[in-house]
Amino acid sequence: MKPLAILLLLILAAASAQAKTKSFTDMTKWKLVWFDEFNYKGMPDNKKWSFEEGFLRNEELQYYTNARKENVRVGGGVLTIEARKERTKNPRYNASSTDWQTSREYGEYTSGDITTQGKYSVTYGRIEVRAKLPHGNGTWPAIWTLGSNISTIGWPGCGEIDIMENLGKESNRIYVTSHYAVDGKHQSNGNNFEYPKPYADFHVYAIEWYPDRIDFFLDSTKYHTFAIDPAGKGEDNPFRKPHFILLNLALGGWGGPVDDSILPQKYLIDYVRVYEQKGNL
Repeated sequence: MKPLAILLLLILAAASAQAKTKSFTDMTKWKLVWFDEFNYKGMPDNKKWSFEEGFLRNEELQYYTNARKENVRVGGGVLTIEARKERTKNPRYNASSTDWQTSREYGEYTSGDITTQGKYSVTYGRIEVRAKLPHGNGTWPAIWTLGSNISTIGWPGCGEIDIMENLGKESNRIYVTSHYAVDGKHQSNGNNFEYPKPYADFHVYAIEWYPDRIDFFLDSTKYHTFAIDPAGKGEDNPFRKPHFILLNLALGGWGGPVDDSILPQKYLIDYVRVYEQKGNL
């Protein structure tokens, strides 16, 4: 190979390495302000978390239970959210109802969903979760946020940030998405990318959230940026308002048909940490 060609290859390699380095987050600029390391035993800390219960969203198959150790528990240094094939009574059942949430007398699956709603909210900063995903057709684990004003203005006007979603039918793919409304109509901005066997080990899923954008990371590598102005100018933008955090394991819905033979499945969370940026944003 000619010397000039070798020099060009070295320059390209250096440029590529520099670009990759720039995509890695600098943790020295962040200050830890809220966390749960799950270094205890029992239910999630009720000063930080509460449970969502019932058939909640997207016509999913699972019934989310309330403080039931078979579905949610802390021990061995991790939070476990477990989806199971088992029948449970739906207390909201109405035989004359045509609504999917109340027309089912029983749920055939159970799982867990915990949230910081009413206990903790965040506007801007770094949110990171170290987790090991479940694996199998029909699973749908998520790490996400919702605008704290959802009870007054509803979804999608409140805004939603999906820090991580993984579908059992696409087990080697990670989705990151922001949902919002423009003129009352649902809009979204996101990306998805292949990552080999994310369920085989723990990985860090994170966002760095600023007044002008949200950066999405997996294991410190940035995969997507959402410039938030399309969601609204000024302070009316839902991504310039407080959000609360949710962790859940759904079955069915977008996750696809459930393969009962893979159940139970466990979604393991090592920690949840929230940082604020040192100095001015």
